[in-house]
Amino acid sequence: MNHFWQGFAVTLPAVILMAILTVLLARNVIKWIFGSVLRLILTETYSRNLMEIFSSGRRYHTQNIVEMALRSETDQAIQRSLGTPYPEKGWDRVMFLPAQLAVMPTKEHVKIDTRTVIGPRAPHPLKLEIPLLVGGLGPGPTLSKPMKKALAKGTRAVGTATHTGEEPLTEAEGKEADKVVVQYGRGDWTQPPKTLEQGDMIEIVAGSGATSGTPFTIPKLPGNMRQLFGLQPGEALKIHSRVPGVSQSEDWSELVTRLREVGKGVPVGIKLIPSRIEDDLAQALDAGVDFITIDGMGSGVRESVPILQDDFGLPTIRGLVRAVRYLEKHFARHRVSLIVSGGLSTPGDYLKALALGADAVALDLPVVMGAVHTQITQVLPWEPPSGLIWYDGKFTDRLDVDQAAESVANLFKSSVEEMKLATIALGKKALKEVNREDLTALDPLAQEMTGLPLAYEEDPRL
Repeated sequence: MNHFWQGFAVTLPAVILMAILTVLLARNVIKWIFGSVLRLILTETYSRNLMEIFSSGRRYHTQNIVEMALRSETDQAIQRSLGTPYPEKGWDRVMFLPAQLAVMPTKEHVKIDTRTVIGPRAPHPLKLEIPLLVGGLGPGPTLSKPMKKALAKGTRAVGTATHTGEEPLTEAEGKEADKVVVQYGRGDWTQPPKTLEQGDMIEIVAGSGATSGTPFTIPKLPGNMRQLFGLQPGEALKIHSRVPGVSQSEDWSELVTRLREVGKGVPVGIKLIPSRIEDDLAQALDAGVDFITIDGMGSGVRESVPILQDDFGLPTIRGLVRAVRYLEKHFARHRVSLIVSGGLSTPGDYLKALALGADAVALDLPVVMGAVHTQITQVLPWEPPSGLIWYDGKFTDRLDVDQAAESVANLFKSSVEEMKLATIALGKKALKEVNREDLTALDPLAQEMTGLPLAYEEDPRL
């Protein structure tokens, strides 16, 4: 024991001395390194200077730098999930005009009507309790079975519609849903008559905001998914740039008529990206559609190439305004409904869309991200939330369907409650009463995009 204490007595001062020397020398070493590096940065030319990275890097968004690297890794077009990172333009440039004296707010006891009807002239219109519904998420299969079931169950709770996307209606999804939008896509396969007959509305996809009209090939699908699509072992799922069977304008009318017959009178419409809007709407009216879905920039998607997400089409708000004008000009507004999607993410956006003439708003990414809600802790921080959402996600079996359905219902209910409060503040009694007179443009660009009066000038409507 004495040897231990003797050794300790000798070692302790040595350790303390080493610690003191380390601190003293470390300060000097750090100072020397810092000074040397700083001297190089301040004296070397850019071609030999690390600051070159920061200087050139300021020209690019971090996303651009990452995608440059990804393109350098492969000779194929890269795929970006969840849509464009750039915010939708326009919605933040228009504002509501609250009621005060000249127009008074609605009394608090008044029940705000939230209902809407899609395809009012169809034999069996789609009647929704709220003007929000689920939208599609791109070409081919997208959502997992648990997620589709959760969306169906959540939408039933609030009286709105779920969406099949470009894939068959699953048995669980069909049992849980109250109302279903069946999407007729651009794939080699077509929705079976059984699925079309169960739909409360049929949406033909001519194009969408994040994919336009481009071909896709999905080489690998799970076995159960292959059976749903009727694929042979090893066969890839192909999505074409055009809707199969449509090669000239007259074919649209034949397709709409056929789907209306198979669907037994439910509304049939076309989904398109705002582009040559007036020309495209002329074709849609000639085809006899009951509704048109305007899917603008910012649309959510499972996966597509960045150029289609960032550089194609028009902002949703511009597409909507031009579509409303065209339908009014051709006396079709009373019979053709308008649905908008792509880049809308808040109740304020939704109500502005309704005020500008939309009959409903289809939610894509907001609703699936809302569904996972706190369940993202099942995968974070080591895996992205996508693992809980997509059909080929690694962790789809971890999704609690009942909890996700409740989150979906809460998302819709909460959003509508905000819209109802805003409607009271505008002096209206129904969401569909909110209109262009309740809006103003904050700058000349917004005025040009929407045709609304400029906020800083006297209202010409008075």
